[in-house]
Amino acid sequence: MTYRKKSSSGRSEAQEIRHESVEWAGVTIAYSWCHSRRKTLGITVRPDKSVSVRIPLRTPVKEMRTFVARRAEWVLKVWNRLDALPGRQLPCYDIGEIFMIQGEEYRLEFEAGERLSLQLRDRFLVLTAPEMPLEETVRKMIDNWYRKQALEIVKERLAECHRMMQPEGNPLPPISIRPMKTRWGSYSCRTGRINLNLNLVKATPACLDYVIVHELCHIKMRHHGPDFWRMVSRYLPDYMSARRQLKQYM
Repeated sequence: MTYRKKSSSGRSEAQEIRHESVEWAGVTIAYSWCHSRRKTLGITVRPDKSVSVRIPLRTPVKEMRTFVARRAEWVLKVWNRLDALPGRQLPCYDIGEIFMIQGEEYRLEFEAGERLSLQLRDRFLVLTAPEMPLEETVRKMIDNWYRKQALEIVKERLAECHRMMQPEGNPLPPISIRPMKTRWGSYSCRTGRINLNLNLVKATPACLDYVIVHELCHIKMRHHGPDFWRMVSRYLPDYMSARRQLKQYM
């Protein structure tokens, strides 16, 4: 395999983006690379098939090139999956798919790395894995990630909404978060528990607050009569806007 070095910018070494390419199995893989403050080498394939490499500040360029050569087969596998993606309507768990959290869109991308992880980075949801993962593995990781995010976000918003509604004198109820097909939330008179739809983690904070306040109001009022909606509007005057927005997240 051979390497070809292209141009570089005039920025400092720690930020300078350079361009090279590697040939593997008769295919030229062009990539950009730069030094960063990360501790390990990382290679990322974006949905547009561009390849970027980030290396620790003191890592020799020769070591970086060896790393890219070792990952060349992995890059081609990602490219093949991108080429095979159909013009689909149903969501899947492949590179380029968009996932929502708190009303913001993040595009899934894969990064080669030693440890399996999933994290938000800029406008991307980055899945790091030693090898190209199966779609079922990706689905499980994202589902688990959503559950963890939902628990943290909902607990925070529930506490804030409960403080806002202190004049009602309601106790802070326990919550459970689970998938629901037709409802955003419910309140159990028997257990005093609020159940919330897992998909709420995808919705905007305003939508989440509306559902939480709605269920907190049910602690005092079990119906949806005029008095109930007056109580909701007392704490969320623009609740109708959030209610309309919710439909896109189910």
